[in-house]
Amino acid sequence: MGNAVPHPVLTDRFAQAFAFASVVHASQTRKGTATPYLSHLMGVASLVLEHGADEDTAIAALLHDAPEDQGGYAMLAQIKARFGDRVAHIVQGCTDTFEKKKPSWRKRKEDYIAHLEQADGATCLVSVADKLHNARSILHDLRQVGVEVFERFSATQDQTGWYYGGLARVFHRRLAGEEAEALANALRHAIEEIGNHKGCEAFRSGAERGLHNQSCP
Repeated sequence: MGNAVPHPVLTDRFAQAFAFASVVHASQTRKGTATPYLSHLMGVASLVLEHGADEDTAIAALLHDAPEDQGGYAMLAQIKARFGDRVAHIVQGCTDTFEKKKPSWRKRKEDYIAHLEQADGATCLVSVADKLHNARSILHDLRQVGVEVFERFSATQDQTGWYYGGLARVFHRRLAGEEAEALANALRHAIEEIGNHKGCEAFRSGAERGLHNQSCP
């Protein structure tokens, strides 16, 4: 049972953001599953709240995929109008493309990793929570269906490993000494677990390249 606090972190704005995310992502499921996409957004919001997030950051966690998945810049403008500049800024910082016809996977991921090197703390917090939740989902599905899980992604297994390795490298540096450092460490651990799974040698090799700032395979 939780303790009552005189000035709660979350207000009606968070409830409104949750309702908005529920509508925006109503038709989506997690890749290759029947799991409602909202489960991912709830997981990311939970992680950031457990690691020092304020309400704006928690709202951004709920909405971090809305522009990329559901409307691009028009959706970002809606978020700004409903929830303010700071929420929109964090969401923008967590988005690797606003284009309906996306640039190549490799360019998007290289640019996003480079962007995180300079991103503000709230953006890094939402991003690391997002990537950790995704990595844990990959690990869960590996245990359920095996390496076929990688067939759900547009990148190869070693490219996916490279991306996660690069993210882990940046988060380790950017979040050192912060409350969210625990999330960066958990991401690194999840990456290692995926790489140690049978049939994931290419992922492990790619992750090592990313961790050592080497080029994408």
